[in-house]
Amino acid sequence: MSPRFGRGGPGGGRGGRIGRLLEHGDLRFVLLALLEAQPRHGYELIKALEERTGGVYRPSPGVVYPTLSLLEDEGFVRPVAAESARKLYEVTDEGRAALDENRTSVDAVFGRMDEAAARSSATGPRVGRAMANLGMALQQRLEGPVDAETLDRIVRAIDEAAVAVEKA
Repeated sequence: MSPRFGRGGPGGGRGGRIGRLLEHGDLRFVLLALLEAQPRHGYELIKALEERTGGVYRPSPGVVYPTLSLLEDEGFVRPVAAESARKLYEVTDEGRAALDENRTSVDAVFGRMDEAAARSSATGPRVGRAMANLGMALQQRLEGPVDAETLDRIVRAIDEAAVAVEKA
């Protein structure tokens, strides 16, 4: 499941939504495009995406680092020597070729991100970031099997948050 915003969420626009920022598999190629511009650490990639979307989308380390590992396994990126303990990644020739094959999709994703950033000023990037964080937390928590008790706690937490927002 990719992050998206419902009616009235960041982006507003027609029907109150901008649709999905990322479809399945898009993050791989978005990270490749960012790495093509310059070698980066995982944290720098997270910050770059947050800035690109005006705070509307901030991928979690639990999404970015496994994706970087996958890209490394595929031979699309490789770590390079860095002065710090963090792994610095750069794109390989195979990664550039894969990125070139998917350039149209990546450009479309960047377009959606730019649109989200432009529209986030209406609600402020902090609200968009908070909504994205909630969406990512839900996505990660609900990926595997969830027992009824856990689901009840999740629903209760969301309901309580909605009431708190209404009273704010």
